[in-house]
Amino acid sequence: MKKAISVLPLIILLSVAVFAQTRNVTILYTNDFHSAFDPIPAYWLEGSPKLGGAAHLTTYINQIRAREKGVFLFDTGDMFTGQLSFLTNGEALMEMMMTMKYDAMAIGNHEFDYGADNFERQMNRVPFPVLGANIFYKGTKNRYSRPYTIIEKDGVRLGVIGIIGIDARSVALPSGITNLDFEDPIPIVRELVKELKPAVDLIVVLAHQGKTGPMQTDAENRPEVQRDFDEDIRLTTEVEGIDVFVGGHAHRGIEKPYVNPKTGTLIVQTYGYGTRLGYLNLKLDGKKIVSSSGELLKVWSDKFTPDAEIARKLEYYKNLLKPKIGIVQGTLKNRLVRDYNRESSLGNFVADVLREATNADVGMTNAGGLRADLPAGKVTNGDVYDALPFVNSLVVCEMTGKQIKEVLEQGFSLERGMIQVSGLTAKYDLSKPIGQRLVSLEIGGKTADDAKVYRVATNSFIAQGGDLYQTFLATKQTDAGGLLSEVVMKYLQEKKVVESLPKAGRLIPAK
Repeated sequence: MKKAISVLPLIILLSVAVFAQTRNVTILYTNDFHSAFDPIPAYWLEGSPKLGGAAHLTTYINQIRAREKGVFLFDTGDMFTGQLSFLTNGEALMEMMMTMKYDAMAIGNHEFDYGADNFERQMNRVPFPVLGANIFYKGTKNRYSRPYTIIEKDGVRLGVIGIIGIDARSVALPSGITNLDFEDPIPIVRELVKELKPAVDLIVVLAHQGKTGPMQTDAENRPEVQRDFDEDIRLTTEVEGIDVFVGGHAHRGIEKPYVNPKTGTLIVQTYGYGTRLGYLNLKLDGKKIVSSSGELLKVWSDKFTPDAEIARKLEYYKNLLKPKIGIVQGTLKNRLVRDYNRESSLGNFVADVLREATNADVGMTNAGGLRADLPAGKVTNGDVYDALPFVNSLVVCEMTGKQIKEVLEQGFSLERGMIQVSGLTAKYDLSKPIGQRLVSLEIGGKTADDAKVYRVATNSFIAQGGDLYQTFLATKQTDAGGLLSEVVMKYLQEKKVVESLPKAGRLIPAK
């Protein structure tokens, strides 16, 4: 009898230990969704199968929730952009996230596309926490949003911190964040990890940082445009105690979780646009991760029945806005496509339109401002809003030939994609050091004069120094009126039919 009594506590302890060892945590994650409500044709794959779509993605998420315990869903920012986002100031996206039951999100630069005051309203309407630990009201230590949250499911507690990087801040619309300051996230995360560690089982950081990602839906098929995630590695090396780091902004798909060799932090990220669902499964022994596995799950649209509630909300917004987005503006005989790191037909087209609308010598627009191709056939205003979704107006700058060369050199650095141009021909050599890649420049068919002043039509975002085009800040500027999307729509209305592709051979790589 005594022996039986003495063995019982041991059995109980062993049972508790086994239970602790088998605790399951599944982290699902998205980033850089960019209003990809509908499935996207994967034209880089045979047969162009469709990927993604908010309703299909939701069905996939709910299937995983039904079969696994301890499932958390996070996003690392840049939900906004696109026609439904533009016309609802982001409301449609926040409604979608609420229905999908996100547990938390970090703030991306595009959440400020319609101003910081607007996003403050949007994040206060949803039940899940929106995190930005290093964003403060200008000149104060008062935070713009929550720095972290603690979430508990099935007995597992996660401390979740959200941050935005300095690079991401640099591509936010300058006029949208005039009342905010952005601080270095590393010391802030370090302090929050220390504060949270004793109270939780795992520390998760949701981060929108690193280099700006390529604005191409086929990025997973274009390794040459893929960004690194060095900034994520640096932060997780300098800050110990982070268990999982979910990245964003770079659109860098990490097919299998990367393990920081110094700290053991698991780093993950998707390609964006909702074509992949990030999946990370962890097994815990107490607070220690004893095993992990993860992958980027392809969201094959045809394999999933669309979630009814998401489909209903999407239909509601489309019907509500149909009078505004279904109006045919004109016809294109050829599809106009984007390319982030070289001259593109869409970039040439937009730059031509800006130059013609203002009778300028040169037209310039940033590759990152082109967010969707324009289809061949009838083009609606909704198509134009998708391609040019930002609140950017037409601006004319007086620039010297020397300043135009500086802008081109910034484009040839590929830090923010290659500048798209009209009215000039530039030869460049990417094998040369950054800042020395321009080989020759002609404007209007003549060798560019460094001292001559030229009229350059562009958009207000880069005129304000966005995408690192600081040269524009030193120029005399005139507001030419109208959003870029409106200027392009007016052009299509006047032309009715655009028969041919814009003339190519403006940005010529050295052989």
